[in-house]
Amino acid sequence: MNNFKITIIAMAVAVSSPAFANDEKGSIVGAWNMTSLQFTDASGRQNTIPYSGQVIFSKSGTLSVQAMNPDASAEPTPYTANGYEAYYGPVEVDEARKTFAITVGSSLVRNLIGQRLERNFEVTEDQLVITPTNAAEGWRVTYERL
Repeated sequence: MNNFKITIIAMAVAVSSPAFANDEKGSIVGAWNMTSLQFTDASGRQNTIPYSGQVIFSKSGTLSVQAMNPDASAEPTPYTANGYEAYYGPVEVDEARKTFAITVGSSLVRNLIGQRLERNFEVTEDQLVITPTNAAEGWRVTYERL
């Protein structure tokens, strides 16, 4: 009887474990490679910048972002220095609302440290699109699952 109870408990744990989840494709968790960065300029025109980068959402609840503008003379932005963006920290993902929020723990741009950045996301098969919750920021980043 004890072996039967242990087997049932072990099966319940295995089925509920993220490693055994059936819908990994629909989840934001994983490593993603940037395929495009678009922004809207002051005149309302959409532009694409040839950025490269990666975002990683870990199962343990952290987010890591690395992105680079190939133009070494690119002007700094609130997120970049010398055309490079890098930050890391704990992340809260709300799959129902399709949002996530990171509290920046470490960043190349030190003014970001301690800030809470909330973003919208959409996962469609192996594609991830991230946009700001404040549409006035005017950018959109697309990634593909690695």
